[in-house]
Amino acid sequence: MKFRICAIVLALSASTVPGIAQQAVPRDEFFWLGTMNKATAVINSEEGLLEKAAVPRVAAGISKVIREGNQPGGKRPTTVITFEPLLIAAAGSEVTLLHAGRSSQDMHATYRAAILREDLLKLAEQLNKTAATLVTLAARHAMTVVPNYTNGVAAQPNSFGHYLLGHAAGLERDAQRIREAYARIDRSAMGTTVLNGTSWPLNRTRMSDYLGFAGIVDNAYDASQISSAEHPVEVGAIVTGIALHTGSFVEDVLTQYAQSRPWILLQEGGGNTYVSSAMPQKRNPGLLNSTRRDASTVISQAMGTVIQAHNITPGMGDSKEVRFNSAMVSGTIRVLQGWEQILNGLVISPERALEELNNDWTASQELADVLMRKYKLPFRVGHHFASDVVDHARAHNIKPLDFPYAQAQRIYREAMKNDGGGELPMAEAEFRSTLDPVAIIRNRRSVGGPQPSEMERMLKLANQRLAEQEAWIKSKRARIDSALARLDADFDKLLTAAN
Repeated sequence: MKFRICAIVLALSASTVPGIAQQAVPRDEFFWLGTMNKATAVINSEEGLLEKAAVPRVAAGISKVIREGNQPGGKRPTTVITFEPLLIAAAGSEVTLLHAGRSSQDMHATYRAAILREDLLKLAEQLNKTAATLVTLAARHAMTVVPNYTNGVAAQPNSFGHYLLGHAAGLERDAQRIREAYARIDRSAMGTTVLNGTSWPLNRTRMSDYLGFAGIVDNAYDASQISSAEHPVEVGAIVTGIALHTGSFVEDVLTQYAQSRPWILLQEGGGNTYVSSAMPQKRNPGLLNSTRRDASTVISQAMGTVIQAHNITPGMGDSKEVRFNSAMVSGTIRVLQGWEQILNGLVISPERALEELNNDWTASQELADVLMRKYKLPFRVGHHFASDVVDHARAHNIKPLDFPYAQAQRIYREAMKNDGGGELPMAEAEFRSTLDPVAIIRNRRSVGGPQPSEMERMLKLANQRLAEQEAWIKSKRARIDSALARLDADFDKLLTAAN
């Protein structure tokens, strides 16, 4: 008899055997329908809503359906009305006593929330991995000076590490949105039935605890008619943000492939690039293209949740299907994995980046800034002078490091004719150092800039947030796993009594 009991317990469900069954059995609709039935059997039998005489047969029937569904090729129905016939076949019509105070509406709303919250944890985990790769790369390139672009044009010198931390900040906001959405989704609808609850005094809080939820959806009408329709749309907004952040980074790298001598590329091979079928010299950035495509696909899926949820009466299931919403999240995970692979495959040439900066006038704003900060020249006057220097340089094909100081003095005098006249207050050494991209980065003073002290501070903060996010993910998973393990232990007592 003891051997039989142990065999039943080992075969029950995904959460029964930590480290073995949890990995083998997915927490899909079937899993959660079985889990809800186990919780109902435990709670209602202990609180007098299920006759004790019926408990052994009911518990054995639930166990049989779950055990058989977990076998290779076993039936794993995804709805209440297709799950229940298996229960009846296993335990007789008496098993439908479990359905007191329940409906497919609240049960489906509950498993959708349960599955979506776990999808969010998987997304949060990959988001944290990709962000960690960004931050690690940022630390490595804290003082790698590169061009940054606006409107597709080289605009200013910057630290590549600072640029990467900017992208990491965007992913941190995505992580915040996941945590905020998770808190709203992590609520149990069980016990609300269809619209307005039930005359059965169900213990909704205890049910919520067994299913690993943080609490219940308070209003019974809201539970399956309003809030459950919001969840996919809110998650769609989160994945849209992630896809947009990814696409922005990808496009920035892709523009370099139009250059004859890029300063940043993907390491060739390894799934990063492929050789053109016709042009031997070409190394096409396949990984960039596929990641961009996947990001666009995710955005289209996210838009679909809004379109499906629009202009329908409350409670309709158009936008709620698990397979579509899980696919949207898993697609976003693939996008983040692609981004992580891109980051790991980047080849950066600091020398070529600095050469590009020194070939153009991305440091020209610093002339206006220094003249205003140090010599009290109105910014617009200094900007006009710097712009005239750039015009002259481009007209005569002069690079910043080669610009004649005498020409700068002449242009300054011309620029100041209508502003009281005067000589360029900068000595030649200062004029030239002002155009040095590396010096510009080191001399930044504002909070959040790329100067070494601020990079150190922001890197420390970024790593702290990554650690906090990792701890949050672990705590949420632990709560769910602990609740399911507690339910299994209590349900096993019913099985033991039945034998």
